[in-house]
Amino acid sequence: MSPLMPQPGLHHELDQLMEAAGDAVFRLDPDGRIVHASLRALRRFGQGRPLDGIAISTLGIDADQPQIEAAVAAASAAGAGAEHTVVNVRLREHGATPWFELRIARFTGPSGGAELLAVGRDITQQQATEAHLRHMATHDTLTDLPNRLLLSDRIRMVISHARRSGQDFSVATIGLDAFKKVNDGLGLPAGDAVLRMAAERLRKTLRDSDTLARVGGDEFVAVLPGTYTEAQIKLVTGRLLATLQAPFEIDHHTVYIGASIGVAIYPQHAEDEVRLVALADAAMSHAKDTGKSRCVVYSERQSGPPLHDISLEAAMFRAVREGEFQLYYQPIVDTRTRQIQGFETLMRWKHPTLGMVPPARFIPIAETNGLINLLGAWALKAACVQLKQFEQVARRALYISVNISPRQFRSDKFLTVLDDALAFSGLRGEQLVLEITEGTLMIDPAHAETILTRMAERRARIAIDDFGTGYSSLAYLKRFPISVLKVDRAFVKDLPASEKDAAICNAVLDLAKHLQLSVVAEGVETEAQLAFLEARGCQYIQGYLTGKPMTAQVAMAALKEDMYAAFLPPSQPSPATHAVDTPKEAP
Repeated sequence: MSPLMPQPGLHHELDQLMEAAGDAVFRLDPDGRIVHASLRALRRFGQGRPLDGIAISTLGIDADQPQIEAAVAAASAAGAGAEHTVVNVRLREHGATPWFELRIARFTGPSGGAELLAVGRDITQQQATEAHLRHMATHDTLTDLPNRLLLSDRIRMVISHARRSGQDFSVATIGLDAFKKVNDGLGLPAGDAVLRMAAERLRKTLRDSDTLARVGGDEFVAVLPGTYTEAQIKLVTGRLLATLQAPFEIDHHTVYIGASIGVAIYPQHAEDEVRLVALADAAMSHAKDTGKSRCVVYSERQSGPPLHDISLEAAMFRAVREGEFQLYYQPIVDTRTRQIQGFETLMRWKHPTLGMVPPARFIPIAETNGLINLLGAWALKAACVQLKQFEQVARRALYISVNISPRQFRSDKFLTVLDDALAFSGLRGEQLVLEITEGTLMIDPAHAETILTRMAERRARIAIDDFGTGYSSLAYLKRFPISVLKVDRAFVKDLPASEKDAAICNAVLDLAKHLQLSVVAEGVETEAQLAFLEARGCQYIQGYLTGKPMTAQVAMAALKEDMYAAFLPPSQPSPATHAVDTPKEAP
């Protein structure tokens, strides 16, 4: 009888059930040898020979046979009616190796003895789909290079190896120098073609042990195991620069691109994947800023302002959800009576592990990613509400001053946010001072004039923050509805000894007097500075002499006692860090 023909007899009904149960079904003895195979199993794996007596594990490829044997042993050890033992393996089929899900369970056979039933389902297409989805999740769709997700995983693997072996490595960020002209001049399809060609050139230049990823736009990142000395970095990056300096032929156009490269070294510069990429990116930006078509190895001396920290950015979004941001208030004091007249509102972030994060670190990130709009709206509303509580304690009128960041000021929703804050708090417009830097106004003077006029219509007062340190155009004092000038601490800190600073302060105070503007001097820390400013008609001051940034509770205590002394919670920085403590981008 042909092995491909159904086997009649006592077990015919069971055999029919086996045919319907799966793509390949086997009855096995407790040791895993095939007692009977379904017709479809014979067609796929019999290859013209009976399967009876063959160990089912031998149908699998060599690498998967141990898994099949382990599944058989587990099913044999389990009692009748126990859960199936499931294993995904590749079986041999006429030169192919399709994926099968085998479900193996113990049951009582037709003869009354213990047997195993193995039901197989072909999952080749499912496995291919899952593999494709995994590939899409970890690779760039345009260049098929690893994306940020896979890049992070690869860097962590190299870090782990470096810690075991002691062999350092480097990370290089590669940015195309003139890519925008391709998109603008030839269109997006041409730009995509350039990116694909650049990716292929870079891939061929690097070793198989290196990882090349596209991290967005025209930027690539290369992970270079074992490359960390100056000579090694110079050799590798020289080849990368050379391959991208060669012309690109796109739609009968010859295009020259070039690239700039930044390099960070493990562990010299950083010991985690996020910082390594961030520092390499900073070095690449420095290469672009200082001539392009060159490689720069990260140097703390050249890094400039704090870097955009990806991990800190993620923590910021969590901080919003967890309510980690707080508002502090610095008193603004009348120079003659030394009585608190108002407060400047300052943003603070108390991180659960980092402690107080300086605004100079998180405000620029919030400005870049747009989170500043959410934080600024909250700060404005909360400050207006808090002023009501301050007035109840002081039993007199006060005002609140809130910094407005450039992105907030340019937002289409800013006036709506302002209206909501005033309506929600019941605050009168004249009790609110909105502090704006000179640079913010000069980005788009026409837009600034429109917004400032509408702010003035709501009777909110407008202060120019850090007056004299920005564009210092006297024309905007005439053009814009400004009420207050804030003299930057840079002109106050050396008073009264500095003749130049004294001359500048005198000029600002005289100018404000003739233009009927109020003046607040910032950064006042000594009685001598206060006496100098008071003698020259400066009505308001703020600084460590009359009050450090404080919580609302401490501020209310100061108002209750009508005090102006410097209050400082233990978590606050020392006076030496005052300039960093209150950056002018902070709402």
